[in-house]
Order: sequence, then structure tokens, then C-alpha cells
Amino acid sequence: MESASNSGMPPRFVVSVVSHGQADLVTHLLADLATFCTTPIHVVLTINKPESLANFSLPFPLTIIENSAPRGFAANHNAAAVAVDSDVFCVLNPDVRLQADPFPALMRALEGENVGVVAPLVIGSGGERQDSARAFPTPGVALTRLLYKTQLRSTERVEWVAGMCMMFRTPVFREVGGFDAHYWLYYEDADLCCRLTLAGFRVLVCMDATIVHDAQRTSHRKLRYLIWHVRSALRFFRSSSYRRLRARNRRGY
Repeated sequence: MESASNSGMPPRFVVSVVSHGQADLVTHLLADLATFCTTPIHVVLTINKPESLANFSLPFPLTIIENSAPRGFAANHNAAAVAVDSDVFCVLNPDVRLQADPFPALMRALEGENVGVVAPLVIGSGGERQDSARAFPTPGVALTRLLYKTQLRSTERVEWVAGMCMMFRTPVFREVGGFDAHYWLYYEDADLCCRLTLAGFRVLVCMDATIVHDAQRTSHRKLRYLIWHVRSALRFFRSSSYRRLRARNRRGY
């Protein structure tokens, strides 16, 4: 089948946004997309909790999925990836803000050889760079970061991009199985980047695309989130994917 890019047609592009009672944030994000985004997009909005959104017209199609019971990050975005046919699939957090359209630069980067996922440069509202592009930590580094509330150091070697904004070619996303729903709220992004790398795909950060996101670091403040964070970290570091990637890196591949 001829792809949209090969046929000269613009790719069918789905942006997946999930709301957990975050109507105000979603409203701001949709307004930013309407204001800054010139890329033809189709937004799939998943509502996890009953809530009312402001009623305003948008210059792009909006599909709303309302869950009868809350689902996790992975399950929600996996469902959005099959809800509307697409060539390009982008996960976008509701607390992201835009100052310009990041999608053209991201899509150009996605066309590179063997690119599995591309993410933008992430800055805070004060202009500071966020630690959204990382090398995979060891369990000790991850524990230190969690206990002492430190950021991972920036690195030239990008193995893992944070899930507030991740763009995929939809067939690649499906090929590796999407996000793993066994994780809950943390490490879904790390696990998927790990599996993409093992499948021969590259993880990229596009420095020509920028979004604004202030890290919430809820697990530093709320015990329930801390428990979820620790459970997901343990699952990741015990996973066969992580162990295979660490072994491959030690061999210098």
C-alpha cells in the first residue's frame, strides 16, 4: 500500500491527549494547538474522569473517548492509536504548552533512517531546559534521583525520551506493541524506548522543536505516586528488555 508521504499527500497525523480530570489544562492545550499549529492534525482526547470541557470551535477534528473507568497512560494511548487511522502518532501531555508549532520539525526528524521515536526540546516556563532526554540509568542512579530529588544529567547519548511528547510513525509504534500497560504512570516511555532500540530503531531529540512543560514530580510529594514510581522502576529494571539492552551496551554494540 502506498503511504501518504510517498503519494504526495500529507500524512494522517493523530495527536493523543489524555485527561485525568484536567479540563482546564486540556482547554489551554487545545487553544494552543488551534493558535499555533498549522500542521493538519486529528486530536484524540481520552477522558478518564467525568468532566466538562469548554465548548468552542476548533480548526481540526476532535475525537473524544470517554472511559467508563480510569485507565493508565499506556492503555489510553494504545487505544487512541487505533481509534483513528493515522500514519504519524504523537503522545502529548495535557500540561504541555506551545509557543510555536513543533510538529513540522518533528516530522522531518521522524523521516530519518531507522528513527523510531522523536521528541522535542522541553523547557520550563522560565526557559530552563528540562531533563527529558536521557541515557538509561542504573538502578542506583534512579534510586538516588528519586530519594534526593535530583535530575539526571544531560547527555549526548539519548536512549530515553520522556512521555510528555513522543512522536512515532504509527506502523512502528504498532510493530513494537505500543506502550506496555503493565506499567502505571511511570517508565512506560523508558520501556518503549528500550524496545524500539532493541528492534533497531533510533531515539532522537529534535532541537528545532520546542515545547513548554514544568515537571510536576508528584512522586516527590505524594506517597501513592511514590509507590507507583517505585513499582514501575522495579518492573523496568527487572525486565528482559532492559537486561538485554544493558548486555548489548556492555559488548559495545
